[in-house]
Amino acid sequence: MPPGDFSSRIPLAIRRVGLVAALVLSGLAVSCRPAESDGRIQLSYWEKWTGAEAAAMQATVDAFNASQDRIRVNLVTTSQVDRKLLVATAGGDPPDVAGLWLASVASFADRGALLPLDDFMRADGVEPYVWLERYTPVYATMGQHGGRTFGLPTTGTAVALHWNKALFREVGLDPERPPRTLAELEEFSRRLTKRDPATGAITQMGFLPQEPPWFLWAQPLWFGGHYFDESGEIAIASDPQSVAGYEWLREQSREYGLADVQRFMSGFGPFASSQSPFFSGKVAMVFQGVWLNNFARQYAPALEYGVAPWPTVTGDPFALTEADMVVIPRGTKHPEASWEFVQYLASNNPLARTRAELQGIEIVCYLQEKTSPLRDWSPFFTEHHPHPLIAFFRELESSPGAVHAPASGVWQEYSRELATASERIRLLEATPERALGQVQARMTTAWSLHRTSLERQRRAADAENSSNEPTIQP
Repeated sequence: MPPGDFSSRIPLAIRRVGLVAALVLSGLAVSCRPAESDGRIQLSYWEKWTGAEAAAMQATVDAFNASQDRIRVNLVTTSQVDRKLLVATAGGDPPDVAGLWLASVASFADRGALLPLDDFMRADGVEPYVWLERYTPVYATMGQHGGRTFGLPTTGTAVALHWNKALFREVGLDPERPPRTLAELEEFSRRLTKRDPATGAITQMGFLPQEPPWFLWAQPLWFGGHYFDESGEIAIASDPQSVAGYEWLREQSREYGLADVQRFMSGFGPFASSQSPFFSGKVAMVFQGVWLNNFARQYAPALEYGVAPWPTVTGDPFALTEADMVVIPRGTKHPEASWEFVQYLASNNPLARTRAELQGIEIVCYLQEKTSPLRDWSPFFTEHHPHPLIAFFRELESSPGAVHAPASGVWQEYSRELATASERIRLLEATPERALGQVQARMTTAWSLHRTSLERQRRAADAENSSNEPTIQP
């Protein structure tokens, strides 16, 4: 089927809420259809970024617009892009291109809100698995769900251990030697933790797993666990490694004293400030992404830090990866033009030796100071990247232990349940067995309902397609 043919086949589940969605859309502060001008096809591109990150994508859009004279992409920054995109698609007036978080892609695909990209690739004469070989392996699979490709990565990162070298020196630790195993992480954390001699109050901590809390959902992966079993069923409470990961989380609260830790954390400032616990020297080691360097330069320019892989139980490599994703919503009026822009975001100038020669994905990744998900980087991007440790992150993303969140239509709900369970476990309100057992029970029901809904949609689509087939006259 040619790429343009399936854009009009909006699933019944979406069309049934079209009227309500259209009413809601009338109150949105975004415009899906920019006015036609200068004879070009006008594409609307919704993104979630603001500030410097939005400016970086605007520079990329400007470069695409200047590279040809047939298409003009109009970048629109909007909050709650995931919610607005779903409503806009249901109303039949989506943007032509959108930026989503990785966790949203599979659920949007299951709702029929995204165009699969595989037919576009085949229309270009390339099988999808070959087309995706341009990416580092962990990024190549991120946008795939149910055997099809629904999104492509734009900016990526691996999450790494960051440590404060000055604080290491103060307690006699080698500032160039980070912990390599979980046991060493625990040992280093104890040495780096300080208390007020008079009151016993914590004044500095070596490591807090909940600082920041963004990656607590990855406890099972960190400990070698799984969210689903081999048959695809929810398995968080029945997987020993997953339970062990959350048991370790609970033990941290017990070892340092929950009340003491809570009082200590009450003095933390926000991440994007000089009062952030890592920038202010209150916490010596954190898990953070490649973006930390940009914020450190702004809020803690004197900070001397190092980066290393996550210490693990066995010492085997582990690297948690994330990415922002670009998608083509179902219902776009210009699918081929949208694909042309998406292709630009999936390319670079491999020979670029100056900033002006950067193209495609390397513009936004360079300006946002993140890694490019492409396998091959240009000489300028490699040698002049503003992050001084970018080569480490590139190596980490290419390591055999690189993983990402599962591609599941219920993952957003699943990760929210895990976040709630993590807090209950950390606050000693429930044992890991009880908290994870409740997650498994709720998610087993949700997973069953989700699959039933998908099967109902499939049957409805099959019936509609069958009714639209021409009758063969004898």
